Amino acid sequence: MADNGSVTVWDALVGQDAVVSTLTAAAEAAALVATAGPLAAARAGMTHSWLFTGPAGSGLAEAARAFAAGLLCESTPPGCGQCPACHTVLSDTAADLRTVRPEGLSIGVRDVRALIRDAASAPSAGSWRILLIDDADRFTDSAANALLKALEEPAERAVFLLCAPSVDDVLPTIRSRCRSVALRLPTVEDVVAVLVREGADEELARVAAQASQGHVGQARRLAADPQARARREAVLRLPSRLRRTGDCLAAAADLVEAATADAQAAGADRDEAETEALKTALGVGATSAGTRSASARGGGRAGGGAGAKPRSIQVRGAAGALKELERAQKSRGRRTVLDSLDRALVDLAGLYRDVLVSQLRAEVALVHPDHAEATAQLASAATPEQTLRRWEAVLATRQALADNPGLVPQLATESLALALRDA
Repeated sequence: MADNGSVTVWDALVGQDAVVSTLTAAAEAAALVATAGPLAAARAGMTHSWLFTGPAGSGLAEAARAFAAGLLCESTPPGCGQCPACHTVLSDTAADLRTVRPEGLSIGVRDVRALIRDAASAPSAGSWRILLIDDADRFTDSAANALLKALEEPAERAVFLLCAPSVDDVLPTIRSRCRSVALRLPTVEDVVAVLVREGADEELARVAAQASQGHVGQARRLAADPQARARREAVLRLPSRLRRTGDCLAAAADLVEAATADAQAAGADRDEAETEALKTALGVGATSAGTRSASARGGGRAGGGAGAKPRSIQVRGAAGALKELERAQKSRGRRTVLDSLDRALVDLAGLYRDVLVSQLRAEVALVHPDHAEATAQLASAATPEQTLRRWEAVLATRQALADNPGLVPQLATESLALALRDA
């Protein structure tokens, strides 16, 4: 039995009581497999495919991983957070858990086929083989079709956990074969409580919770990382810089440069570690000292003696493998830049929302209460109609970057800066 006073895997689901209830019941039903078989588990509420949906920051991946831990947990009730199965799932090292994250802008058919092969394998330790797919809205058409076949004819002990922003982002044929679990953004009070419990100052925790608009991960970053707070400050100062055309272009360049620096800082160590690991696996850079001289073997002709220069070992296909890794890293880096830029645009949209709230004297909480003075200045310098147009311009730029991954961020942000000035 788990200690009732200990932290369980479900505690990571901030403000999701209904979801926790659903997943706990399903995990308990899944435990019937060991005694009564998969059919009994299905009748009790367990199914082989799940679709987790909710806005960014609601904790989709956390919910899916907590459920995976609950399915493999060795304790009763499931999801104790203390047993070896829970620990390996939470650290993504469980033998019966395969996690797929898009390294670039999409999930290709090759990744899905590898996933399906894993699904066909029998569990090595627990009762289930679990396949967790982040950003299931990024499937290519061929990848989605390959996954659909696996969902139509599921392996007996396989469980697919898909995460996407909404059910509409997933093909109807796929979502119709999944049980949906809808998450919501936690309240500010929920997030503040988590940050304070993790050691953050209460005042800073409240600012971070409000600025993140319920995004738990972003709230943690703001509460713990001074550089993240500095980047937010720079974004919120942008409207005051938009006077001449040159100012707009410079502000846009600074915004993209900050997003790029953020992405590079996040990915540099990972990229280097991946490259070195692949080189080691391929033997790139390894050397051979050559062979002994012929005279040392009793021959008359000198060969590669002790003084011979080492020769570099070349593995066939090594250059191609390294080039493919570099391509994947560049694609992932671009995705990270877009994600960082999107966070900046969310902050900017929150500021204009606050300006409109101030102009309309609405009795609702501000997203950026620590910038109330700047909000008041912007409110006095514009009409509500202008503010609404600026707010809509920020949201339209977010949508354009999300819908068109090939769109050049620099051009998109320059267009936005000019629109904000001229609205």
